[in-house]
Amino acid sequence: MSFIDDAKHWALMPMPGPETPEETQKQFDAMPVEELASVWCALQRVGLRDRTEGTWTATLYFDRLPHDNPERAFDLVRAVLASESDRSVLMQLDNKLLPSLINAHGAALADRIEAEAHTHTCFAWLLGGAYWWTDDEALKARLGQVADEQGWRAADEARRAPAQKIDLATLSTSELAKLWVAQHALAEKDRDDTFSALDDYEHDLRGNDPDAVIDVILEILKIETNPNLLSLLAAGPLEDVVGPATIDRIEREAAADPRFRELVCGVWYFEEDEIKPRLDAIMQGNS
Repeated sequence: MSFIDDAKHWALMPMPGPETPEETQKQFDAMPVEELASVWCALQRVGLRDRTEGTWTATLYFDRLPHDNPERAFDLVRAVLASESDRSVLMQLDNKLLPSLINAHGAALADRIEAEAHTHTCFAWLLGGAYWWTDDEALKARLGQVADEQGWRAADEARRAPAQKIDLATLSTSELAKLWVAQHALAEKDRDDTFSALDDYEHDLRGNDPDAVIDVILEILKIETNPNLLSLLAAGPLEDVVGPATIDRIEREAAADPRFRELVCGVWYFEEDEIKPRLDAIMQGNS
């Protein structure tokens, strides 16, 4: 499987986890599509700090919709385009919903997609960022004829351009911690290239200076208490930096700081090696 094929697989699969609760599923299924579009649009404006069980449940519903009910998913796309003026929100339709729809049911919906693109320039623009997510080369060529890929790419480039480019290497540990919190608290629609640059920088630090990553984690713990962000901190930067070069320090920091010890409890570590029992001991000590 190529890198692109692997990326498609992970981007298009339904979100893992339990099924949407039956009553919530029925409630969403019974909504007029215009009301459902309003729910979807509101969800795009929710950042990680404000996520609740209800927003996760709604996200799961919309994540599965292209797979479970493609005709309703297509109607939802049309309703969002008709009611929403914020392009950063509209572009989230190409984050997963429309690509999943095209990948799973593009052939069956090809006539509707083509007709919609011919009739509405906004849909043709949106299609420009999604039509190529199918493995059906004939369908890809057909949809590409009506998709405004150039317009989409221009809009996407403009959306991703940060107001000010930051030289991450010049930031102090405290400044990096504040930037990490600020970037990860944003709704996905508001993330620009600063977010991806920070992710790349974090990746480089893990390889070259894992202690610096732990320094940033400790600074984040000084300024952030939101459980959603801290869960991400544990399952992201901390989990990624666990290894032979860091386990001694992780033990020391956990012994000295109850909040860091609690954070370690959010790490998932599956390797059956000498590190796992040491992590387990930290977690057991937190209980």
